[in-house]
Amino acid sequence: MTDLQLGKQTPLPTSPDEATLDRVPNPHADTNYVARFIAPEFTSLCPVTGQPDFAHLVIDYVPGDWLVESKSLKLFLGAFRNHGAFHEDCTVGIGKRLVAEIAPRWLRIGGYWYPRGGIPIDVFWQHGTLPENVWAPDQGVPPYRGRG
Repeated sequence: MTDLQLGKQTPLPTSPDEATLDRVPNPHADTNYVARFIAPEFTSLCPVTGQPDFAHLVIDYVPGDWLVESKSLKLFLGAFRNHGAFHEDCTVGIGKRLVAEIAPRWLRIGGYWYPRGGIPIDVFWQHGTLPENVWAPDQGVPPYRGRG
């Protein structure tokens, strides 16, 4: 754990591929529980127009032996700010990267994207099955409603 980004001045990675996701040992690896990260101001770029896209991300996971270190997750998510990809690619790619790095027992990500071209796009991805008797609350993000 000596190479963690935590506690050091760390520049924002220039791309998600260059970002390092740090992991730390789960002190309760013998217990199933849900950890949640919320990124209400996630941004990326449209790969066609270069215009910014905005999303509210909710990441829930049941850790196994590892936890994702939150500063490294913030830097990873921040690296999308200048990254061109469709909503589906960003959302599913973030989920798959987390699974590859920390091997959770279960993970789900909800990408609640703000409208572009008049259409909001919500993207949901899940890995594994929620263990029995584990409480995973609703992600709490209402569906998009225009000005009514």
